[in-house]
Amino acid sequence: MQNSWHPKLGNRVFRPHRLKRFRLRRVLGIPALFSAGFGDVGSSIYYALGVVALVALGATPVALVLAGIIFIFNSLTYAEGGAMVPEAGGSATFARYGSNDLGGFMSGWALILSYIATIAISAYTIPPYLGYFWPALKDPVVGTAFSMGVIIVLMLINIIGIKQSTRLNLLFIIFVIITQLVLVILGAMLILVPNPQNLVQHIFGAGNWPSTASLIYGISIASLCFTGVETIAQLAEETRQPEKRIPRAYILLTIAVFSLFIGISVVALAAMTPQALGDPVNGWARDPVAGVAAHLPSPVLRAIFAPLVAVAAAGILFGATNAGVLGSSRLVFNLATQRQFPEVLSGIHRRFRTPYIAIVAFSLLAIVILIPGFFVTRFFADLGALYVFGSLLSFALAHASILSLRVKRPDAPRPFKLGWNITYKRHQLPLTAILGFLTTTIVWFTVIVTKPFSSGLAGFAWMIGGFIIYYFYRHRAHLPLTQAPSEKESFKL
Repeated sequence: MQNSWHPKLGNRVFRPHRLKRFRLRRVLGIPALFSAGFGDVGSSIYYALGVVALVALGATPVALVLAGIIFIFNSLTYAEGGAMVPEAGGSATFARYGSNDLGGFMSGWALILSYIATIAISAYTIPPYLGYFWPALKDPVVGTAFSMGVIIVLMLINIIGIKQSTRLNLLFIIFVIITQLVLVILGAMLILVPNPQNLVQHIFGAGNWPSTASLIYGISIASLCFTGVETIAQLAEETRQPEKRIPRAYILLTIAVFSLFIGISVVALAAMTPQALGDPVNGWARDPVAGVAAHLPSPVLRAIFAPLVAVAAAGILFGATNAGVLGSSRLVFNLATQRQFPEVLSGIHRRFRTPYIAIVAFSLLAIVILIPGFFVTRFFADLGALYVFGSLLSFALAHASILSLRVKRPDAPRPFKLGWNITYKRHQLPLTAILGFLTTTIVWFTVIVTKPFSSGLAGFAWMIGGFIIYYFYRHRAHLPLTQAPSEKESFKL
């Protein structure tokens, strides 16, 4: 029988469940996944390295190594979860299947906070780097307006299609990786090898090694350099053969990020003291990679790399902004299709097959958040603290969900299964997920204690507000708060 239903005015916008027959298009491969992930994770070295040096001093490379180990735990957990359940949602999807709808929503709501902050922070940081070419961009008013324009451009590109978005992102990432790699090699050859005693002095010299408390806090700050691993899992529903390509993308991302971060930090400490690296006024705290370029012994190399670093920094921050738009829209789309969020946000564009309503909504929200940038600049630090709150909380819940699924669904298909398991009541629990949960939780509490207002109170207020929205939405939809997905639904790959 021919379908006689015809949409009423507004149905395509306010009743998107009518469009659920449209699915996200699977078009992504390993290069696109890697570029999205690196764009989010790799951008942090351009502003976080100096902050780590300010706290951890000469132990900055040690702090980055230990934080990198936590990053490896996170990547492995997301590799198993993303291959097991290749849906948009990331840790929110893992938590929903590992517990119930409420657990999935709370994990997703925390992650939404970090994505909004990612979009705003990354876009806001682009103009100062491009100010090397156009000094007017360093003006707060001009720079903030430029940042808003960047978000609008990325919003339109993402509506047209994720393939176009990731292609543009991949070009930037290739340029950034080549620039960073060449800079590390030149720095090692021209700065570290001729004078290795400088590195030893800058690490172990008088006043350069931090106290135990400072080192622990430095590790917590360094962990922020490795946030953003969630992005690849958010694209699982648009990935070809996700059970194979998601784990491979995570492995490639881990190797690239870990190697470049450690290399840049070692060369930076060989070139300058930790005090100079971490000085936000007269040092290189805001532009640590440019500090490495400025200390190259050749004037010709300094003249070449100064503009290259500026372009590379702006490029990867552009990629991080794009990753925030990608991640937030796919996460909200997943929550809405699972009826954990108002269904209006699950609307799929008929032509481009992208979640355009979610893309527009959260891009505009990030633009609104940037409005204080016209008047004040200190709000930037508060955005960073909120980003940390949401990211680390979602990571801890992701580890807990993978452990829960090992208990609740031990026989479920796992195309990528973590090794190094501990047997508990006949259940195989991955050691990396256990250690990841413990270390991420400790770092999360450390950040809340050290930043009680900007991360603690504001973060918990966000979570309480999300629970209120969830409660009234589910109550109005006549759905239980803690409904769990069926086993058939959970693993319909």
